Amino acid sequence: WAIVTLTTVGYGDISPQTSLGQFFASIIMITGYAIIAVPTGIVSAEMVRTKSRAKVRKCPNCKAEINDKDAVFCKFCGQKLSSD
Repeated sequence: WAIVTLTTVGYGDISPQTSLGQFFASIIMITGYAIIAVPTGIVSAEMVRTKSRAKVRKCPNCKAEINDKDAVFCKFCGQKLSSD
């Protein structure tokens, strides 16, 4: 059972004996695995995309890019940042 090994389901005392039962068990295992794997990739990609769209502010004094949205002062030169 390669699908049992790949999906890490494993069988204990009970396993399907007929070809039809083994086929349905394989489909259910693959479907269960897809329910977890596919949304995980979608959510991860969206998180990366959201992080890349984070607002970047520039310090008016030293022109450094500040990614901290709650920063009041520039961490490089100490200049007070405008409250955008």
